Formats: sequence, C-alpha cells, structure tokens
Amino acid sequence: MNLFFLFLSYIIIAYMLLSSLSYIALFLLAFRKVYRESELDPRETTEDLAGNERTFPVSILVPAYNEEVGVVSTVRSLLALEYPEKEIVVIDDGSKDQTSARMIEEFQMTEIPFAVRTYLKTADIKGIYQSSIFPYIRLIKKENGGKADALNAGINLSSYPYFCAIDGDSILENDALLKTMKPIIESDGQIIVTGGSVRIANGSTISRSKVELINLPTNPIVIMQIIEYFRAFLIGRLALSRLNILLIVSGAFGVFHKERVIRAGGYNVKTVGEDMELVVRLHRLLREEKSKQRIEYIPDPVCWTEAPESLDVLRSQRIRWQRGLFETLWTHKKMIFNPSYGSVGLLSMPYFLFVELLGAVFELCGYFIIAGGFFFSLIDPKVAGILFLVTIFYGSLISALAVLLEELTLHKYPKVSHLVRLYGWALTETFWYRPFMIIWRVQGIIAAFRKKQHWGDMKRKGIST
Repeated sequence: MNLFFLFLSYIIIAYMLLSSLSYIALFLLAFRKVYRESELDPRETTEDLAGNERTFPVSILVPAYNEEVGVVSTVRSLLALEYPEKEIVVIDDGSKDQTSARMIEEFQMTEIPFAVRTYLKTADIKGIYQSSIFPYIRLIKKENGGKADALNAGINLSSYPYFCAIDGDSILENDALLKTMKPIIESDGQIIVTGGSVRIANGSTISRSKVELINLPTNPIVIMQIIEYFRAFLIGRLALSRLNILLIVSGAFGVFHKERVIRAGGYNVKTVGEDMELVVRLHRLLREEKSKQRIEYIPDPVCWTEAPESLDVLRSQRIRWQRGLFETLWTHKKMIFNPSYGSVGLLSMPYFLFVELLGAVFELCGYFIIAGGFFFSLIDPKVAGILFLVTIFYGSLISALAVLLEELTLHKYPKVSHLVRLYGWALTETFWYRPFMIIWRVQGIIAAFRKKQHWGDMKRKGIST
C-alpha cells in the first residue's frame, strides 16, 4: 500500500511540474504580446476607428434573468459606449423579479408589433418593447429557456452583422467595444470572434454607470477571484489566442460574426457552458472547412462585473463552470488528439482536459497524500514535503506571476498598496482558497452527470452607485 501511495505521489509531482511548465510557457507568450501592445498609445488605436466608415454596426445582446439590481446600470453603460452605430437588445428570460419593469420604466418603453426571423429555435416570445427616448434600445420578454436560449432569441431579433454578448450585470469601459471590434475590422473578415478582459468591480467606485475609481475590495474571497481572473485572462487566454487555439470567450463580453454563429447552429441550450461550447464548435467547423479565419482575445478592452462575495455563491458558480467545461469536452471529444483539427485538437483540447478539468482530481489526491504522509505515514514525510512545495509552486507562485503581468502591462490597479496586497494574497492561495476550488471543481465533474439545467444563481448587490 505504501508503495502505491509513493508511486502516486511521484505521478502527481510530475504532473504538477509539467502543468507549471505549461503555465510558465503561456506566461512568456502572453507577456510578449501584452508588453508590445502596452507601448502603443491606446487613444491612437481607436480615435480613427470611431469615425471610420468601415466600422461595422454591432448588436449588443444582454441576456437577463432576475437582474433588476444591475440591468439598468448595464444599459446606461452601453449608451455611453464610443461606437458609431449600435443597437441594444435586452432579453428577459422569464425573470421572476422586476427586470422588465425596471427597463420599461427607466427607458420609457412601449410594446411594439413584431415579426422575428427564426434563424434559431427558442422558447416563446411574449412581447417586444422599444424605448421612446432611445429607439435603438429594445427589450424581449420571453418564456424561460436558459441563457443560451435567451441569446439565440437576441440573435433572431438583431439587425446587424456582428453581435456583442454581455452579462446583465456588466459595465463596459467607454472604448471597450471599439477596441474589441478593431481587429475584426482590420482583418478584413479573417477574425470572426473577439473577446475582451473581464475585471471584478467589487470595491471600485462606479458612478453614472462608469468606473470612476479602481480600488481593491476588503473581502479576501473577492481579492482571490481578482487574482484568478488575472491568471485566466492575462496568461491563459492571451497566450492561447496567439496560437489561434483559444477555446473560451467569456460570456460576459465577446463579439461574434452573426452569420457564422447561425451557420454553426447558435448557442447550445443543452449545456451550462454555452459560451465555451460555441467557441469550440466554431473552431471545429473552421478546421473542417480548412478556413484560415481566427478567434482572438484582446487584453485591453475591459468589462467590469460583480463577483460573488460568499463561499456559498462562489461554490455554485465554480461547480457550474466546471460542469460546463466537462460537457464541452465530452461533446467534442472526437477533437482531442485528433490531428485533423490541428493545434486545437493536439494542444488546446488536451490542455483543457488534463490541466483545467482533470487537474482538480490530481490536486485533490495530492492534498490527501500530503496529509497522509505527515500524519499517518502513508509515504515518507520527505516525499510529502516535496509534494507540498510543488503544490505551493503550482498554485501560489503562478498566481503571483499573473499579478506581475498585470503590473508590467495594463496597470489597472494604480496604487503600490494594491500590488502589495495582491502579491500577499496570491502567496496564500494554496493554504486556504485553492483547496475550496479543487473540491468544487471535482463536484462540478460529478454534477455533469446529473444534467440539471438552470441559470446560475447569483445574489446581486449591485455595482453602481
């Protein structure tokens, strides 16, 4: 038995070291890209675009379920976007609160007759409303069908060739849409999807639906999520985007070529990870068509969103995310290690399988073995100590690298005290926060077999003042 645990310990040590090396490789790829872009004048990259006749009009889709607290602030932030031609479509997916009532009252909306093009099948539409003061703002009231179904309804109603999907509690920076559309316009159709960074607004001052002062929250749970977002967006997504193997564009902020999405069948209503599943399906179709079109992540455009402040809500969110990852990989399992799908099949899909999905299983086994080695002599305490050090390196130091990348490039957190606190909390991740994440991710894998479909429950406090 001891030999078995010793062998398992070495397997986990090797796994964590290889995973750490993969993160370091991604960090180096990301650093080069972000550092080069940080030297450009951000206004020069968007000023000409704002008045360019080649700037495509965009439909902004806001799926909402029980978002009465934040939906008006979100729409007001969209009104302030520096973009020449846009429409805003809010889709109320059978909310049980006052989401629609808040929209109708705030924007003086009236019901209008409608005939919706049914590109994609959705739950029944109950009514469509239009603002009398901003005619390009519309509201769809529909039967509950889930977030994917709500987005498909928005696609059916949208008028423009590109759509931007954002969450009902999101706040976009004024130039975010311009920056996200810039590579699409400059690529002459070769880029069909772009995603921007998502940042956590808790602790910051937001006035008139705009981030006025960026600050760190005092809640350690939220601080750790900020660090996680650095790691996911600045390291993972940017590096994978450089290789054209990005599999996730956040549901909180992404721009898509509408015709491409319709040809792909729209959002999948049978998974809770509809955003990732759509991107993987688009990659799959591009490879099968031998197309050279790309999917890219742009680090600078920022979307601010509210993060969970309690362990209970955070647990629900992370189980849902992990379940969505499992369902996507299972749906497209034929792509894994399949050379027909190029680097997506040979690199990106295996990475998400072994690092992002199964990594939680390896790490959970590692924690049990560490405890068994120190307290029950299952293995040599020296081996347990090595495993413990590797675990610290794998978790905390990689997070610290993400904080470093943020400081060297985007500088969103202006105070030195912010960085000191972020570094300090990053180094504690292995000791308290990461074990929670590991357990919940394993629970997410288990939940994937139970197939219960619903919107994620997120108790909003509101991020606008």
